[in-house]
Amino acid sequence: MPRLPRLSGREVVRVFESLGWEKARQSGSHIILVREGHQATLSVPDHKEVASGTLRSLIRSAGLTVEGFAKAAQ
Repeated sequence: MPRLPRLSGREVVRVFESLGWEKARQSGSHIILVREGHQATLSVPDHKEVASGTLRSLIRSAGLTVEGFAKAAQ
């Protein structure tokens, strides 16, 4: 299983935006992302480093693989 990159919340948002997600709003310390035609919303914590379990859950909710996310993050 590939290792997840260590990213901040804002870096995670940038990667998801490059994959077609849009920033809908920010509620406190969480950035909410939506995508046309996708029922789930992503709530990315705006922290210095997103925990690996949280990042894995976001990737799964977005319908991506860890490999696909890691490739987009490069």
